[in-house]
Amino acid sequence: MVTRLPRRMQDPAFPGFGLSNLIDDLFRDVDRIGFEGSAAFGRTDVYEKDQTLTYETELPGMRKADIEVKIEEERLVISGELKRDESIDHEDYFRMGRRYGRFQRSYPIPLEQLDTSKIKAQFEDGILRVSIPMKESIAQRRKPLEVKIE
Repeated sequence: MVTRLPRRMQDPAFPGFGLSNLIDDLFRDVDRIGFEGSAAFGRTDVYEKDQTLTYETELPGMRKADIEVKIEEERLVISGELKRDESIDHEDYFRMGRRYGRFQRSYPIPLEQLDTSKIKAQFEDGILRVSIPMKESIAQRRKPLEVKIE
């Protein structure tokens, strides 16, 4: 009986462990030349509840000390750096599926409707929660605009 390798490991176009390694290498190269390649890192929900605008951002593996939150112009800017365990050499990995390095996300905010003196940020269980009290509710102020069909 002849034992064969899985088809993806036989194909010379997909070295190592297959297509996923090829794609990982491509994005690793993109990161080296300065493009933002970590769009999946820092996924954010934005909602209004009890007249407070809240941004909840996933930052798995981050430490509070490595996160920065600030208001620049009319944007909430969340940035930081996720550091890789340097005690493990790059050559010792079979696969590097997690993202490391600097990231930055920015979100438009309606400054004229917010009380920026009372901004709060909490980081717990990998979730950064930034809460900004509002002077008036966006949801209550927003009314549908009816357009007449001719």
